[in-house]
Amino acid sequence: MRIVHTITELRQALAGATKTAFVPTMGNLHEGHLSLVKLARERGGPVVASVFVNRLQFAPHEDFDRYPRTFERDCDLLRSVGCNVVFAPSEDELYPEPQVFRIQPPPELGDILEGHFRPGFFTGVSTVVLKLFNCVQPRVAVFGKKDYQQLMVVRRMVQQLALPTEIVAGETTRAEDGLALSSRNGYLSESERAEAVQLAMSLKHIQLSMRNGHPDPAALEQEVMDNLRQRGWVPDYVAIRRRVDLGVPSAEQRAAGEPLVVLAAAKLGNTRLIDNMEI
Repeated sequence: MRIVHTITELRQALAGATKTAFVPTMGNLHEGHLSLVKLARERGGPVVASVFVNRLQFAPHEDFDRYPRTFERDCDLLRSVGCNVVFAPSEDELYPEPQVFRIQPPPELGDILEGHFRPGFFTGVSTVVLKLFNCVQPRVAVFGKKDYQQLMVVRRMVQQLALPTEIVAGETTRAEDGLALSSRNGYLSESERAEAVQLAMSLKHIQLSMRNGHPDPAALEQEVMDNLRQRGWVPDYVAIRRRVDLGVPSAEQRAAGEPLVVLAAAKLGNTRLIDNMEI
């Protein structure tokens, strides 16, 4: 496995490659990330993983400086699953001057749910992903379904800009008790970790209720929000949406079997967790 830190080195490492598969990460890797690398390996070309904590997607009050940097461990893990190239640029390498050109997702997708509670987040994500795509020039890029809205934003960007990259979705990797794996799980205390599974259990309750024909999604969302609050959580949203565009499904669409997804974000102690389940 080759580790490179500059765009020039990256392009030299990939010279002549036409089927590169790419997994962008912010490091502090876990089994969920590794499952995406394994999925990328199935495509047959060289696999590149980036490790870059992107300042553009953090608001001033968020945890950019606190975000764990575990580069040596990350490289060991990536090596163990057959990654070919690790691209780990410095901020000065990726942003040698202020990044005044930005990618702005459409408000109906980028300013709802996560975008509502984290203004500018998807602009930061879209900008760095496009820049990384330009550096790596992948034929395939793999993103996890755990960040469901992010996956949709990236897919829409690729479609709108006619990028020659296929976006592949990897299923959410969960711990044995059902908690979605996340780099931020490491912030949880022992008691918070035991409680954290309630978020996945709440989504499972909604998933089963909707599959069994629950007539009032809004009431179901409110029920789960209230229950989380009673348990000490601070929920931002619990939302049943259409998979195709994250719009609110009408009664007619639900009756016709419109594919749905339930998404949630809530704070437990000082740690904000997100999760989703397709219905």
